[in-house]
Amino acid sequence: MYKIAAGFALFASLLVPAFGQKGKSPLVGRWDFNMTTPGGSRAAWLGVTEKDGKLDVWYQPTGGNVYQVKEFKAEGAHLSATISAAAANRPAVLWELDAAGDKLTGVQKRGDASTPLAGVRAPELKRAEPKNWSKPEPLFNGKSLDGWEPMGDPSASHWTVKDGLLVNEAHGANLKSVRKFDDLKLHFEVNCPDHANSGFYLRGRYEVQIESEPLSANPVERRIGSIYGRIAPKTELPRTPGAWDTFDVTLVGRTVTIVRNGVTTIDHQEIEGITGGALDANEGEPGPFYIQGDHTGGLKFRNITVAVPSR
Repeated sequence: MYKIAAGFALFASLLVPAFGQKGKSPLVGRWDFNMTTPGGSRAAWLGVTEKDGKLDVWYQPTGGNVYQVKEFKAEGAHLSATISAAAANRPAVLWELDAAGDKLTGVQKRGDASTPLAGVRAPELKRAEPKNWSKPEPLFNGKSLDGWEPMGDPSASHWTVKDGLLVNEAHGANLKSVRKFDDLKLHFEVNCPDHANSGFYLRGRYEVQIESEPLSANPVERRIGSIYGRIAPKTELPRTPGAWDTFDVTLVGRTVTIVRNGVTTIDHQEIEGITGGALDANEGEPGPFYIQGDHTGGLKFRNITVAVPSR
């Protein structure tokens, strides 16, 4: 009798996770959205978690930082969310979504305007770090912009080469690498003048923040060396506007390590999703580097190299 009871208890314990998963909301997950807007293709992200039967919703807009959505209603597989509250000069932005498997589809409503929405479950991108890496190769040759191209209107680009340095002379276009990358080891050095702001994007989706603004201007997860809005440096180093900062960034899947000026400031942490300004939401695909030039000018870069996994 004891053996039978023990066996049944073991069987029941094995069933608990399965039954528990059946109770989980189909809305739970990380969702990637590629959106078509009047200004072109844009990327957005929605993160939904569940604890004690209650949902928590976070939204990454096409620009800016990820934030919590406080006004929403979930019924079964349907989510109604106020992404942006109404203001005196604009109507509220509402998302109506339905989950079905690995897709989240619906519509965005802003006043009388409607935009179709189609999200997919973001890939986990969990993989071991490569045992071997290629020899670092230059992405910037110190002589020309070969291998790089301005984004958008070329006439708005103020990127140039001076004294062997990659320089953004003034507010204007962003600059994108021609090549695309998956797992990578990136090295770059940047001279950021006082009150300047830029960012170096990995795969065109995850921004390594570069800025020398007053500390009061940004919370720690949006300061220099952060994954913008997502991961704060565990150690804040002294700011040195006008001096050279060295960055070594390793990205494997969605796990990132950042070493700034020889100090590990982010150590094997997971990037939950895209950051504002992402070129697209295709997180499982290789993507280019790009450097922001549309915030402020005056930044200089040198010694930009990359290594990739080698067999």
